[in-house]
Amino acid sequence: MRTKLLILASSIGMLGWGTVLPYQYAYAANTRGWGALAAALASTLFSVGALVAAPFAGRLSDRFNPVAVAVVAKLLAAVGVGGLVWAQSAPAFLVGMFVFGFGLTAAGPAASVLVLRWAGSDDRRKVFAYKFTAEAIGMAVGAFVAGQFVDLSRTDGMTFAFIAAGAGFAISAVLIHVAGIGAPSEVAPDLAAGEAETRLSTMDALRRIFAVPALRWTAVVAVALALGFYAQFESGLPAYALTVLDVDESAIGLAAAVNCVVIVVLQVVVVRLTARRNAASLLMVVGAIWTLSWIVLSVAQLTPEVASALFVTTFGIFAVGETMYAPVLNPLTASLAPRGLVGTTLGTFTAIQTTFSAVGPLVAGALLGMGLANGFLALHLVISLVAVYGAWRLRAALRTRRAEERRPAPDLAGSTTSTSTSTADSTGTLTPVPVNA
Repeated sequence: MRTKLLILASSIGMLGWGTVLPYQYAYAANTRGWGALAAALASTLFSVGALVAAPFAGRLSDRFNPVAVAVVAKLLAAVGVGGLVWAQSAPAFLVGMFVFGFGLTAAGPAASVLVLRWAGSDDRRKVFAYKFTAEAIGMAVGAFVAGQFVDLSRTDGMTFAFIAAGAGFAISAVLIHVAGIGAPSEVAPDLAAGEAETRLSTMDALRRIFAVPALRWTAVVAVALALGFYAQFESGLPAYALTVLDVDESAIGLAAAVNCVVIVVLQVVVVRLTARRNAASLLMVVGAIWTLSWIVLSVAQLTPEVASALFVTTFGIFAVGETMYAPVLNPLTASLAPRGLVGTTLGTFTAIQTTFSAVGPLVAGALLGMGLANGFLALHLVISLVAVYGAWRLRAALRTRRAEERRPAPDLAGSTTSTSTSTADSTGTLTPVPVNA
């Protein structure tokens, strides 16, 4: 029941985000007359807030009750986005977007820690998959509903969206609080926090995290997959469609809808089919799917008569990869995290992905603005191949890790002793592995 409430809370929270995301740029730039620079700065400050929040919130989730961290973060997001109703100047709007980005992102690592605490190792992929699907539905519904009420020809035309978003995050906070009532304070044995580790300085914690070879390769894969699609979802790909493929604007909306529908339809099926598959191997498949998608986009440039259909199809192909990526990455990262630093590790990875995702649109804008469409395509094709290579190296690192952890440990006299340790299993979760003499 706790995980169901958490999934519902995530969906309602993203419903609020969906009411604002598609319209905030045009609102700031055109409706309020603050110009393109102010609108771009609003998106940038939202990302900066997210970048600051992710490792900070992850650290707090290790040291304090993650329920409280998630609730406070959701309420902060509600204040930030709700306060945009009264933002009568560009600076006030920018501050509100920063607070909004900070609160929205800060809730992420805490919610992931709660999934890891409240779901058994066998159910974590499934719960993360349902959570991802619920968030996709929430965002789509929010954007659709807001589209019926938002009027960008009036300065108060976004009032409904801002209030609805604030209410969504406030309700989400209440649901998480309710889910946490009576929750056991202890965590699963594979996630138990070490007292010494939680008291490490931030720099020492980061050194501990990236001293793990498998985590370094996980970071490479996470960054490559973020750059290979998510960084271009909102700007780079639509810009390519409009300026290079010369497709109708309606095709972009249809592509986003197809992406959401494919996720909703396939997510449960894919989770069942891949439940016992090696996490690194699945990430290799995701990288391969990203690669195929960019190849199809390249073909679309050469076949203008079917460019729109191929562009929409590409978003459906991307979605198939997303159904594997979302349930796998967080459980795998958590399973590899140093003892006591699960939240810090998740927050650090979120910050890394956010940083590169913020850079992605700038790179796309520069390449497409200079007419280098082929460079734009080739770059992302290479990035996707890097993801495949990184996942292959990650699989090797996980095998080495398992072999080392199964090796008998010598006692002081030089003989081997029977002990027990933990290792990442094929689903990316930690399970006890007996080591016999």
